[in-house]
Amino acid sequence: MARSAHAYVRGNTIRFYEWLQEAGEKMPDGPAVWICGDCHAGNLGPVASVKGRVEIEIRDMDQTVIGNPAHDLVRLGLSLATAARGSDLPGVTTAKMLEQMMIGYTGALSTQSENTNGSKQMAEPVELVMKQALHRKWRHLAAERIDDVRPAIPLGSRFWPLTREERREIGQLFKTEEACRLVTSLHNRDDEAEISVMDAAYWMKGCSSLGRLRYAVLLQVGDGDHRHGGLCLMDIKEAIQAAAPRNARAAMPRGNAQRVVEGARNLSPYLGGRMMAAKLGGRSVFLRELMPQDLKLELDRITRKQAEAAARFLAEVVGKAHARQMDPEARQKWNSELNMNRSKTLDAPSWLWSCVLELIASHEVGYLEHCRRYAMQGA
Repeated sequence: MARSAHAYVRGNTIRFYEWLQEAGEKMPDGPAVWICGDCHAGNLGPVASVKGRVEIEIRDMDQTVIGNPAHDLVRLGLSLATAARGSDLPGVTTAKMLEQMMIGYTGALSTQSENTNGSKQMAEPVELVMKQALHRKWRHLAAERIDDVRPAIPLGSRFWPLTREERREIGQLFKTEEACRLVTSLHNRDDEAEISVMDAAYWMKGCSSLGRLRYAVLLQVGDGDHRHGGLCLMDIKEAIQAAAPRNARAAMPRGNAQRVVEGARNLSPYLGGRMMAAKLGGRSVFLRELMPQDLKLELDRITRKQAEAAARFLAEVVGKAHARQMDPEARQKWNSELNMNRSKTLDAPSWLWSCVLELIASHEVGYLEHCRRYAMQGA
């Protein structure tokens, strides 16, 4: 988080939620739909479906709730603004990015197309990661996650050994009918294929793993030939209470894992179709198979033109995720609300600009203070 202001914004979600609690009437109250809750640019990227198709979708649902879609817009705007700052782009570019965001988002509300990537022009940084995703195979995922295609998880700084009880519970989980059905649903695997746990480890994956269950599980499916889907790397992650503000009147699943899966199915069908909720060690967890095509979008060094194109495209992806949950009347009403309060000099709602401005100032102070503490610890 000390590497850049953009990394700090990605890693410090609590500061954003604290600001939302105090925001009050600063943003419009949109229709109650499933939202990402933590809609920064790094939480969007290529996602593979059960059938192997790849689209750009929201790819992290830990904070998903039924809430105000304006929250996702503000979070995305903040993320894009700090990405522009990290790329040494002028403030004018930030204003232009917010304009392009609203063009992409409101355009998505105006169409009923279910195609997630409906924009005719994909932003260059997005196009590059999409091309990379389309050419990835199991060997790339194995080299990236477990160092080799050999069927073992190397213990070390990332992967830690499990207790005997943890191994037993994971083994039992993958004997259940629901888990087996999830595993065999991908790669056109045989529904009757035998599934066995080859290796498993606790996965230390960033600060979000601390204090939570997080496991990497290597499975053999059928004959174990990785060229035909015979090896499978599963991610098991504990679902905790969402910090993102939810709509108090909306009915959501009571279990946190069920909430995450249901949110994914509404916002990102490709991802949601590959997930299931379960219990492990008495805790609520969700499972998904890691796919080579699932990649995080990075906007570390971008040009002005790339920044504006990325803002429009990513906002369109978020807009389609929201719009598919609304009927035509609700879409039209929300679109009209967003088109209000636009100034003659900035083609974006004044509330969006003021919210992003406040958040940039707040996070800049927080980032510098974080860096000071980090430097003192290093000394």
